[in-house]
Amino acid sequence: MKLYRRTLMSGLVATLAFSGLAKPVFAEEITLEVLYNLPGFTKFHQPLADEFMKNNPDIKINFLAPAAGYNEGQQQVLRAAVTGNLPDVYFSGYNLTAELVHALAPRDQITDLTPFIEAEGGQSFLDKNYSPKMVALGQIDGKQYGLPVNASSPIMYINADLVKKAGGDPDNMPTTFPELIELAKKIHALDPKIAGMGYDINGWPDDWLWQALIFQQGGKLVDESTKTVAFDNEIGLNALKLTRQFVTEGGQSLLDWDQSRQQFGAGLTGFIFSTPAHVQTIEGLVGDRFPLKTATFPLDNQEYGGVPTGGNSAVILTQDKAKQDAAWKYLKWVTGPEAQNTIVRITGYLPTNKLATGSNYLEPYYAEHPNVKTASLQADRSLPWAGYPGGDSVRIWRTQRDIIGTVMRGEVSPEDGLKQLVEQTNALMK
Repeated sequence: MKLYRRTLMSGLVATLAFSGLAKPVFAEEITLEVLYNLPGFTKFHQPLADEFMKNNPDIKINFLAPAAGYNEGQQQVLRAAVTGNLPDVYFSGYNLTAELVHALAPRDQITDLTPFIEAEGGQSFLDKNYSPKMVALGQIDGKQYGLPVNASSPIMYINADLVKKAGGDPDNMPTTFPELIELAKKIHALDPKIAGMGYDINGWPDDWLWQALIFQQGGKLVDESTKTVAFDNEIGLNALKLTRQFVTEGGQSLLDWDQSRQQFGAGLTGFIFSTPAHVQTIEGLVGDRFPLKTATFPLDNQEYGGVPTGGNSAVILTQDKAKQDAAWKYLKWVTGPEAQNTIVRITGYLPTNKLATGSNYLEPYYAEHPNVKTASLQADRSLPWAGYPGGDSVRIWRTQRDIIGTVMRGEVSPEDGLKQLVEQTNALMK
């Protein structure tokens, strides 16, 4: 986009000003072309952009048509990099940002935010606004390329009535998977038509729930030194054993995630795992059938375990200095406490800015909506939603999901399933 300059000769301005006839000299108007993913996110992107433009009249935010999803947006940006028609700002999925940086950085098509952060006070600016694990979501190869905008880590949705009937306490749920499976077994024993639990990894559209089973044990997805899977060990084997136990001991029904959510809403599942973005939807499904509770994701490794964080960070792709300065203002706004207050209330995600949980923002909202607050309690457990080298993460997950499904159905043992996972994932990474 061209920058529109409205300037007057200094002599004429001075003359008109002296005569009292001068009109204000317009500052440069800068238009930022911005691309985000998921059309449903328009519900917060547009009002936030409107407020930003109101407070920054010299900057115009022009949204491109949103991509259908993170994978589609990634491909759109990579194609645009070839033609030199990149958006100025892009909201990149955490699991795809490394791939994006590795493709664009060698061509000087993505901006290292370090100089902008230093101008704001450096580490003190980061410490004031973001937890270390949250800000790390936008770091690639030791550099800060993005600021976190949306963040979503898996939480547990609980049918309080069924948990109580099984002898559990819905306000103090077990914090490890072995304990949860034992509770699920008791719930399933109440009635064979009731599933004790639902962990719908077999039908999930991406590997978010699979990474969660690895990360909660303190494991990693990829060995950076060998560029091969890092779960070819007891952690990977235990993750697959858990998926089988969810069915054999926890009474899980093998449904896709939407059917599982419907079953839970009907009161036929003890507890399920899903995104905090589903809070309002699940509350609507449950209605007044039973008291709905939420809880944080279990960690079998309480010291080193964590949860994968879905969502996106805002990155600056323009290399025009004036646009970069304008884009930095926009990034600070969408990751600031006021904007995060708006985003959380609309989406149910956890806030990426620490200040947003304060009394002027989300504190009163969380008091009224405790099921939404649960996600915010996992901010210090947030780990980057990882991707695989080679740019074939989508195909890798589809292959992995099929194998995990055979393990859950008992067609393949966890040991053989792990062997298949490792071999096929490593092959696809090449």
